[in-house]
Amino acid sequence: QVQLVESGGGLVQAGAGLRLSCAASGRTGRMGWFRRAPGKERELVAAITWSGGSTYYADSVKGRFTISRDNVKNMVYLQMNSLKPEDTAVYYCASDRRGIDLGRTVRDYDSWGQGTQVIVSS
Repeated sequence: QVQLVESGGGLVQAGAGLRLSCAASGRTGRMGWFRRAPGKERELVAAITWSGGSTYYADSVKGRFTISRDNVKNMVYLQMNSLKPEDTAVYYCASDRRGIDLGRTVRDYDSWGQGTQVIVSS
C-alpha cells in the first residue's frame, strides 16, 4: 500500500471552485476520488486510469469536476467548479497499486487517504 494525503478542502460559497490534491508516497495504478456526505454512503466522484487517458465521473459532477494526475510527482487532483451545497462531504483519495484501468467501486482500491472536508454554503 501507499500512503495518501489529501489537501485543499475548505468552506466556500455556492458557485465557487476548489482544487483538491492528493500526494501519494509511491507509484500507484488507478486512482479515484470518493466522497461521503452526512448520512450517506461513500460514493465515487471521479476516477482516472494509470495513464490518465481515461476518466470517469459521477453524473452529479459531470461537467463541473475534472480529475487529473501527475505520475512524475505521484499526485492526483480534483478540480471542482460551480460547487453546490449538495457537494458538501468529506472527500477521499484512493489508489490501487496494480490496477491500471478505471476503478468504479470501493473494492477496486487498496489505499485510502484520511479525507478532506468540503463545505459549500448556499
